[in-house]
Amino acid sequence: MITLLQFLVIAAPIFQVITASDADPLQDFCVADLAKDLTLNGYPCKRAANTTTEDFIFSGLRNSANTSGPSRADAVFGFVHSYPGLNSLGLSIARLDFAPGGLIPPHTHPRGSEIIYVVEGSLYAGFVTTQNQLFARVISKGDVMIFPRGLIHWQLNVGNTTAMAIVTLDSQSPGFQLIASSMFGSDILDEVLVKTFFIDENAVRQLKATFS
Repeated sequence: MITLLQFLVIAAPIFQVITASDADPLQDFCVADLAKDLTLNGYPCKRAANTTTEDFIFSGLRNSANTSGPSRADAVFGFVHSYPGLNSLGLSIARLDFAPGGLIPPHTHPRGSEIIYVVEGSLYAGFVTTQNQLFARVISKGDVMIFPRGLIHWQLNVGNTTAMAIVTLDSQSPGFQLIASSMFGSDILDEVLVKTFFIDENAVRQLKATFS
């Protein structure tokens, strides 16, 4: 029978593996080979000999997002799927555009924290913690705000003009889950939604039709 000390010596390397964060890259870069399947830690690397300068440049933020939809706001995402140079670097970027009154509805990024920088306009932005504590106020041109990973947050244009912001996230693929469309745009049983939101079945059906 091994002693406690012997067990700790044997188990220590295992515990280190379990509690460690992502390992540091073993090469200068790992441009995503988007032709291959996504793996646990990102896409397989494109061959270095086939990598070009263009893999590290993303021009998608030159153009504004479409703000003609019902929410009057939208985003242009620079995630790894469209910006392969981000692969394995733990970074992504997006441009948010708002018509007057435009809203990026409450949503979460399950795999990334977010920093927003307001380029133009004024936004009522905030997030709610798991303890239902609200952190929100109007942020204006030049302001920066943080939204911690996984927490519900939003941005609403409260000005009389258009607004634009740039956000960065600490994940190459942070995920984007809209709360309302996830609840009413999926096939969740009506009874679950009735009991969750204290509304009747007719209201549930109307909301499902809106988000379907």
